[in-house]
Amino acid sequence: MKMEGSLIQEFFRYFTTNGSYIFELFLNHLLMSVYGVLFASIAGIPLGIFIARYAKISQAVITVANIIQTIPVIAMLAILMLIMGLGNNTVVFAVFLYALLPIIKNTYTGIMEVDAGIKDAGKSMGMTRNQVLRMIELPLALSVIIGGLRIALVVAIGVVAVGSFIGASTLTDIIIRGTNATDGTAMILAGAVPIAIIAIIIDVGLRLIENRLDPLRAQKKGPRAQSVTDNM
Repeated sequence: MKMEGSLIQEFFRYFTTNGSYIFELFLNHLLMSVYGVLFASIAGIPLGIFIARYAKISQAVITVANIIQTIPVIAMLAILMLIMGLGNNTVVFAVFLYALLPIIKNTYTGIMEVDAGIKDAGKSMGMTRNQVLRMIELPLALSVIIGGLRIALVVAIGVVAVGSFIGASTLTDIIIRGTNATDGTAMILAGAVPIAIIAIIIDVGLRLIENRLDPLRAQKKGPRAQSVTDNM
């Protein structure tokens, strides 16, 4: 009990002494994750819409994204480091690559799940194909798309955590310092706890938004959107 008490005291003492440094790394970690997922959304959501319209190529696109996902993060970062060099930009690009699969797959699944009768009703009212997409398909698919963004962000937090090994400024810097210290347990916790907090807040927050925006969750049928367990 005394050891646990002293560890907690050391943990809070380290936070108090190095608060600004931890916050800087926290912000860097979060922003790299958000930027990578944002760029993946700009590419992945239109691509998901495209393959929903042209289903013949959907399997090929999703297979390529799946192949990227199977490459270990440390291997991907090592390859990208040789091309792009060390630093934050390389990590952001790695996040972009790993975030593509859940975003593309959930966008595709969300649009394909929209009831054909609802789309036909829109067409019978004189809506064009783009109007059906904008006014019917995307609003009904929004909760599934946000589910993809949620998964992508949680994955991104883990990818960024490995980025310290190629010179990026992340919370893992503190963990590495702790492993090299004689008694660095408090430092390891000071790096690990904020990483876990970021992931939990993002997952819970976006899950609430996802559930609120789902207009058909009680009647949902059709292909299953990707979940975190699909990547394990």
